[in-house]
Amino acid sequence: MTRFSNLERLLQSSETIGIDRASRVVVFSDLHLGDGGRNDEFLRNAQLFETVLRQRYLSGGFSLVLNGDVEELFKFDLDTIQAAWGNLYELFLSFSGNGFFRKLYGNHDHGLLEDDGYCLASSLSESLALRYEEETLLLFHGHQASPFLNEPCTFSSRALFYLLRYFARPFGVRNYSVSYSNRKRYAIERTVYEFSNRYRLISIIGHTHRPLFESMSKLDYLNYRLEELCRSYAPASAEGREAIEIEIVEIRSELESCYRSEFRKSLRSGRYDAIAIPSIFNSGCCIGKRGITAIEIEDGAIRLVFWTRDGSNGRQPGERLNPAEELGKSGIYRVVLNEDQLDYAFSRIRLLA
Repeated sequence: MTRFSNLERLLQSSETIGIDRASRVVVFSDLHLGDGGRNDEFLRNAQLFETVLRQRYLSGGFSLVLNGDVEELFKFDLDTIQAAWGNLYELFLSFSGNGFFRKLYGNHDHGLLEDDGYCLASSLSESLALRYEEETLLLFHGHQASPFLNEPCTFSSRALFYLLRYFARPFGVRNYSVSYSNRKRYAIERTVYEFSNRYRLISIIGHTHRPLFESMSKLDYLNYRLEELCRSYAPASAEGREAIEIEIVEIRSELESCYRSEFRKSLRSGRYDAIAIPSIFNSGCCIGKRGITAIEIEDGAIRLVFWTRDGSNGRQPGERLNPAEELGKSGIYRVVLNEDQLDYAFSRIRLLA
């Protein structure tokens, strides 16, 4: 067996759904639904998430993919979770009318396979392949890239399950996740990146809670964009140079904010290769302190978006590069963190991988 064996298995066994330029798909991951109480990490963003799902994506004709760790079964039992979030489950199922709804499982909700009464059982699978003009986007949670996390029935993983269920929850201890380990997070992302390049496809994961676009973090993208602007400055017109100078000032301000102490831990990891091949994307998570992130596929484009209630006054690295747009009069704002055409991404993969 090679280190890609498990990911190769997903590629060979995944259900395939065809999409085209008219298709609309949104991908969320890592909700970690709990019992609705004070130890439920999803509770903070619950109303934000439901409003976005209903007013932007359901009404906008999007299909929905929930990419793993939707339920926090390490800390709560399924009956309690379903009782707390019954309305949300009904909302998930309503997306079938838009095209399709799929719920992929992760390491924190792997136990759903053993529960016959799970209300989303008919939509449950491990991975999903979207076929776009002879190219493949493979969606899976991401824990499959780790030998330890992909074996949920080992003694050590069962011990972790009981520790979290019967010790961490009563005392309000935050559950352990690979997302809090820079080294493990980077190792998993790199494995998925190299696998995706070998098979010349796009992988969309969750698991590490770190939003990625075209194999780059926010910090990587800002540096890449800064270099691109500097190269285009000399041949630009006077008007063009003025616009470039303004954007460079904004990017430098963002880079400075990235290197403040509160951001260093989450942005420490760098690129996986000398050339950034756009083969891995990550939808981030829905339990962020300031909002939620998602991957959108629409009109032949793929984009990473951030939803928040902070509006134009709330900033995070990269936000200033695109304006915040309010969702109706909901007080909820959407920021496009990055966007590109799928054709361009696949062309780079074909030429560079």
